[in-house]
Amino acid sequence: MESVAWDTDVSRILAELESLRDTKSVIEQRILALEAQLREINLRNEVSNCDSCSPTSVLDSNSPNGLSRDAIYRYSRQLLLPSFGVEGQANLLKSSILVVGAGGLGSPALLYLAASGVGRLGIVDHDLVELSNMHRQVIHTESYIGQPKVKSAAAACLKINSTVQIVEHKEALRASNALQILNQYDIIIDATDNAPSRYMISDSCVVLGKPLVSGAALGLEGQLTVYNYKGGPCYRCLFPTPPPTTACQRCADSGVLGVVPGVIGCLQALEAIKIASAVGESLSGRMLLFDALSARIRIVKIRGRSLQCEVCGENSTFTQQHFREFDYEKFTQTPLTVPPLKLNLLPVESRISSNQYSEIISKKEPHVLVDVRPSHHFKIVSLPKSLSIPLSTLEARLPEISSAIRKEEDDVEVASGSSVQLYVVCRRGNDSQLAVQYLQKMGFASAKDIIGGLESWSKDVDPNFATY
Repeated sequence: MESVAWDTDVSRILAELESLRDTKSVIEQRILALEAQLREINLRNEVSNCDSCSPTSVLDSNSPNGLSRDAIYRYSRQLLLPSFGVEGQANLLKSSILVVGAGGLGSPALLYLAASGVGRLGIVDHDLVELSNMHRQVIHTESYIGQPKVKSAAAACLKINSTVQIVEHKEALRASNALQILNQYDIIIDATDNAPSRYMISDSCVVLGKPLVSGAALGLEGQLTVYNYKGGPCYRCLFPTPPPTTACQRCADSGVLGVVPGVIGCLQALEAIKIASAVGESLSGRMLLFDALSARIRIVKIRGRSLQCEVCGENSTFTQQHFREFDYEKFTQTPLTVPPLKLNLLPVESRISSNQYSEIISKKEPHVLVDVRPSHHFKIVSLPKSLSIPLSTLEARLPEISSAIRKEEDDVEVASGSSVQLYVVCRRGNDSQLAVQYLQKMGFASAKDIIGGLESWSKDVDPNFATY
């Protein structure tokens, strides 16, 4: 009876704890939302109470050089550059630039474009600010977590330069709205991270006759070039055929050092400023390659405009109507919004849920848990008593698994007719299925994977378990 009462008390306490954690999470999110709203209201009041905050206040028709007194002082360090000067600044103030994506690349690009004095700055993004964005998306702050990125980015830009006109496009860029949005701007910056968006943005720039500053960053490397400018190639000229989906990696899967997209984003802003101000030589026809690990930047010549290009070639019939009807997700075999991969390779009897595995631990059932994530993932976070054997080394390390099972059998008394079970876990439950398939093939018949991996464990079993 005491055992039953103890179980009841524990269940009640755990249920109440879970309820309180949920309530705490809701309250914290509401606090963050209200703080963000308050900041935005205060910022609007600051702007409305400032006599020189109008976007047109930087230009003065009565001034000999067309710049207002405040503009001359604000941009004085740029005006002092002989190669830039009044003409370059005046051109910049009259220009309009659209940044597609307010993430790792778009963040620094937007900040420097606003600071430099672009007349009108557009931001396209449909995402919300998340904690995992903070290390690289420097335009956002913790107080904006859970809020739209366009609002966070706009507020940051206005805090730097209240004279810049900011236009927020809180929507996903698609073939149905791209032409209408891009046509409002002189220069386009592609700060996205997926294949369909890159093709779609490039094609729309060709159709509309807009120069495109394109950047990319992943891991410790980045690249940058300018498309569709002064007779240069478009994105399709270089890549007429989309890369295989396996080659399209994401920061969420492969990782990225925060400063790398920062470097590329700054350089994207620089290229856009050069084009807008008509100062300097752009990267059209060339590509900048950045290797953070070796601290090396190389400029390489790229293939010129292709006369056979489907979009910008001499005999191209690619019109605005063709653009609107083109299926970029089908063309690239990649969705515009890439959800985490969810494989389903195993039968039900070869899988268990994270809750079921939690019960196995609670009942102290004899088993071996193999974690097949890469070793550097294992160092980030892992379940107790799990054995780290990366999927790439599984074949060579089968003896270790057999040894671990034998040791478990020796350490505990296994009931008659039963055996030590083998479970496999990974980050999201994909590699673990591949591992179980191989293990069963190699004679480990009892091998099962944990559905959803460590992400499921954090969501369904232990909310305090770290995710990444």
